Amino acid sequence: MEVFINLMVNGVSTGLLIFLLAAGLTLIFGLMDVLNFAHGGLFVWGAFSGAWIFNETGSFLLAVIGAILIGMVLGWLLERFLIRPVYGNHVRQLLITLGGMLILSESIKLFWGPNPIRVNLPQWLEGSYQFDGIILIKYRLFVIVVGLVLYLLLWLLLSRTQIGLMIRAGVLDKEMVQALGINVKGLFTFVFLLGAALAALGGALLAPYSGVVFAEMGMQYAILAFIVVIIGGMGSLQGSALASLIVGIAGAFMAYYIPDLSLALNMLLLAIVLLVKPTGLMGEGSKV
Repeated sequence: MEVFINLMVNGVSTGLLIFLLAAGLTLIFGLMDVLNFAHGGLFVWGAFSGAWIFNETGSFLLAVIGAILIGMVLGWLLERFLIRPVYGNHVRQLLITLGGMLILSESIKLFWGPNPIRVNLPQWLEGSYQFDGIILIKYRLFVIVVGLVLYLLLWLLLSRTQIGLMIRAGVLDKEMVQALGINVKGLFTFVFLLGAALAALGGALLAPYSGVVFAEMGMQYAILAFIVVIIGGMGSLQGSALASLIVGIAGAFMAYYIPDLSLALNMLLLAIVLLVKPTGLMGEGSKV
């Protein structure tokens, strides 16, 4: 029983970290119909910048805020100069964002060198709670709380606010929304910046979680985020959250019981879901 609970907590915390990256990609890919492989580059920049700020200042809060701001600046540059000219063209989006991904990953080495960087946990999040053999690591509980709060805030933003209504309307009928005097281009830039902020936040939280960050992790997590978005259903925030939890929990149990199959698990889950429900778990109906 203790092993089961520990694996569940580990899986949920990992899943919610994946969700932060997948949620941003859901907004950009699912809602705006933009194939953005450079999203993983924003994630790794959030990880490295957050780790560097934390190591230099000792302030975890400042590290997270700094990583988010850097991610938003890079996201704005990507959207403005790389992606905006290729809206509506998936082939060009794929090629240009893959190039952006490589640029972001290689530029990490210019600032921090080619070697991985070790990251310690914040002092106030070190240690664990123990209850009758059940070990609950403080930082993983912290990640779970942050992930749940952000999911709730995103859901409220997209389903209960005027800006969320405008985003969904702009996706369904861009010309009509423009005719009503709404700046759709500015609205989509806001969505892109929000997605970039979530990716950078995910990276900043992952750095202490994993204990080490390296430049090549961007592509690894970008592919994982795309798998989660497809499993959950294109454009579905709830679907991405559910798929992230499934991938995280299944990965935790597989790594413990059958570690040899852990690397193939995500592709296996993707294949099963697409065979049973090609639109994804929650891909039918309205978006978000």
